[in-house]
Amino acid sequence: MKVLITGGAGYIGAELVYELSKKEDVTSIVVFDNLCRENYNFFTSLSHKITNKKVSFEFGELLDSRKIRKVLEGVNVVYHLAAKVSKPFSNIDSHIYEQINHWGTAELVYAVEETKSVTRFVYMGCASVYGKSKNEVDETAEPDPSNHYSISKYRAEGHITRLMDKMEAYVIRCGKVYGPSTTIRFDSIINRYMFDAHFNGRIQIHGSGKQVRSFIHITKTISALVELRLSKAPSGIYNLSDKNIEVLGIIDVLKELYPEMEYIFINQHLEMSDLKINPSLKLFKYFPIPPTDLKQELLEFKNRFSFSGPV
Repeated sequence: MKVLITGGAGYIGAELVYELSKKEDVTSIVVFDNLCRENYNFFTSLSHKITNKKVSFEFGELLDSRKIRKVLEGVNVVYHLAAKVSKPFSNIDSHIYEQINHWGTAELVYAVEETKSVTRFVYMGCASVYGKSKNEVDETAEPDPSNHYSISKYRAEGHITRLMDKMEAYVIRCGKVYGPSTTIRFDSIINRYMFDAHFNGRIQIHGSGKQVRSFIHITKTISALVELRLSKAPSGIYNLSDKNIEVLGIIDVLKELYPEMEYIFINQHLEMSDLKINPSLKLFKYFPIPPTDLKQELLEFKNRFSFSGPV
């Protein structure tokens, strides 16, 4: 099995590359990435872990249709993870999100449709396409994206659904991912809180802290993606989430791990939106993933830091 991973040098992609490289049925992995996040440590951090010759790298852009068609030669499974993801600024430049997330996905799908070897396509979407929700939502909920990022991700889904009558194709609407990785993103909320608690002893909470978000640990995210290369799950749209947590609930756990930690509120008067995902995921019916404790996950995260913060 030959696998292509767009965005393979990123936060999720790097760990997916490593886990797939250990599978005997995976004969080769092509990492396609433009390194826009400058994740050059991907090329050294994994070198001591990946001992086979399965992995190769191709530098490129999703909108480079000629390059896309070249790297797809002989590929059987495509994991499409590449995206513009800096959501704090996702209402500033609509063009860049539309071009990369929407039309970049379109170019990839057009190329896949012309490639006879591809039999399975996995698209890493985002639960933010649901917008705001006080109640738990499942895959039957009507999407209501509210910023340029989520709008572009939702538009991209339309191209994936076009593949569903031609091959096994999956749209995975993922919650907020957290946990250590070779190319970790520290702009993700729990990861940022962990960094600030560990090294600065203080974190900032935007809004009242009563907002609820849907999260999933990176280990579970990777486990689900790896399973999807062979899964019997039918083509479709699936949520991928594990915990609905109030921000203040995260703070309570962090206070147990870092008793001296301080926290301050920024714009405490603002009411931040909720987004809750129904934890009874239909995806987990095909490969159950056991529940885990947030405190234990964050304790393991803490132990992954190379050294302590200031004395």
